[in-house]
Amino acid sequence: MRYFPIFMDIQKRPVLVIGGGEVACRKIDMLLQADADITVVAPSIKSYLMNYVEEDKIHYIKGFYHSDLLAKQSYVQVWATTDNSELNHQVYRDAHDARILVNVVDDTPHCDFITPSMVNRGRVQVAISSGGSSPVLIRMIREQMETQLSSKIAMLADFGADKRNVIKQHFMTVDERRKFWETFLRSPEVEKLTTRNELEQLFSQYLSSNIETKAERNWIEYHQETEMLTLKSLRLMQQAEWVICFNDCPSEFVELCRRDAERLYVDTEQEIAEYLHQAEVENIRVTILLKKGHLLRNATLQAYLSSDIYVPTL
Repeated sequence: MRYFPIFMDIQKRPVLVIGGGEVACRKIDMLLQADADITVVAPSIKSYLMNYVEEDKIHYIKGFYHSDLLAKQSYVQVWATTDNSELNHQVYRDAHDARILVNVVDDTPHCDFITPSMVNRGRVQVAISSGGSSPVLIRMIREQMETQLSSKIAMLADFGADKRNVIKQHFMTVDERRKFWETFLRSPEVEKLTTRNELEQLFSQYLSSNIETKAERNWIEYHQETEMLTLKSLRLMQQAEWVICFNDCPSEFVELCRRDAERLYVDTEQEIAEYLHQAEVENIRVTILLKKGHLLRNATLQAYLSSDIYVPTL
């Protein structure tokens, strides 16, 4: 993984854009959505951008780029969008010397950061990137996600933000709050709702009832590639509070489990049995990753497996 995924808060923070053509227009539209404080430097700019200047949405410095511009404000980002590669590379060097993050558009080797393809659902943003290697593939993935992610997600995200203080007052621990939201958002009733009022009513019902989570054991079989996992496997792996696996389990399977789940690596089946006993006492949801073809010999684990959820690989 060459590029570290990060969402950067640039609201009201100064950003410098070099160039005033079509490419600058596209980037400035995106930066405006993030409410950045944008300054454009160019001998001339498109009328599209001039409208922004007249509406006082962006600042415009009419003229040619020179390195002294970087010292005028504490810019957090610099964008080089001109069709002059020599000038763009000079901007790149100057920004590096000034220790400012820089992006030279369509020139990945001269970028400290790149912008992913985005799927937006209000507060929810899904970023997709191939590190600049396959933009057509990324566009196809984005198109698929656009059809799969409901517009209801935006409403749910806004609702969750509005109810943060209510939940903090009702539940004392982070674990209790997380379990409530998981139970509420995964409820079949939520799928049927279409309005905020309906969501409020359901929320009140769940808040007034006792949400109890029980111990749960899900056995996920893996084979050679992560693509062989079923959708059910991936869903259950995202619900785990503990992930138990043998030390030789490939990391790519473990990393598909919930990010904040505790990873428990073992050498023997007896260790798994001990962890599962503890999980049952503490009402913890566990995912156990088993390699395809592994035959359990421990009698306790065999008994668990006969009554648990086991999801084979494809």
